[in-house]
Amino acid sequence: MRIKLLIFIFLCGLAGSCRRNPENREVRTKPNADEMTGLNSYLVQKDREIIGNYIERKHLGMTESPTGLWYLIKNEGSGEYLKDNDRIKLNYRCELIDGTLCYASDDLGPRQVIIGKTDIEPGLNEGLRLLKPGGEALFILPPYLGHGLVGDGNKIPPRTIIVYHVAVLDEE
Repeated sequence: MRIKLLIFIFLCGLAGSCRRNPENREVRTKPNADEMTGLNSYLVQKDREIIGNYIERKHLGMTESPTGLWYLIKNEGSGEYLKDNDRIKLNYRCELIDGTLCYASDDLGPRQVIIGKTDIEPGLNEGLRLLKPGGEALFILPPYLGHGLVGDGNKIPPRTIIVYHVAVLDEE
């Protein structure tokens, strides 16, 4: 019984000391919405600068979509533009903006995709809709249109800009 009483007194004292805030200890608060918006805007702007430098260095005449996807249509293809539920095969090369190869159909084979249904990066899904069967393009996806803050857990690190070279083989 005495041990239980001593443990109870000790825990009460410990709990009470946790609530104290000595003046020499800094209080950490969560960032507010304005601070988070500012940080996000800063990161998006930095990514745009990195992408702009890449485009300039490679002498690419790319276009930016309203969402921030950068694209260069090499061959539009023929027929109708790809749309939701179209089933396609895709040759691709996915690399980091520094040229590090992540994934490629040369190693893994063509990828089968159902537009709007297959779990692919939002930027790639958007970019494919700019093509027709047989089309080829270069897409640059900022992190928020790629794998975001977490990466893919394999070859694409968190907050990474991705470069896709794609060729739509056919509609199945």
